[in-house]
Amino acid sequence: MQQAKFSLSQSLVEFLAKHRTFGFKKSAMVRAALDELKKDLELQELKQSADLYAELYAKDPALQEITDSAITGWPE
Repeated sequence: MQQAKFSLSQSLVEFLAKHRTFGFKKSAMVRAALDELKKDLELQELKQSADLYAELYAKDPALQEITDSAITGWPE
């Protein structure tokens, strides 16, 4: 595993010092926090992408027609 060096504010240092209270080793707590942030940012990006596709779909009658024709005959 690769190592990184970074600076933290005093409040984050104090929070990280409580790592055992939360059942973590220091490095595992930092990794868990970064993993969670990464997941949140990826989800936000996915939602933005879905919103853009929905906006494009709403403005494109030809795309709506193609979609409607593709679902013809499918059970409700």
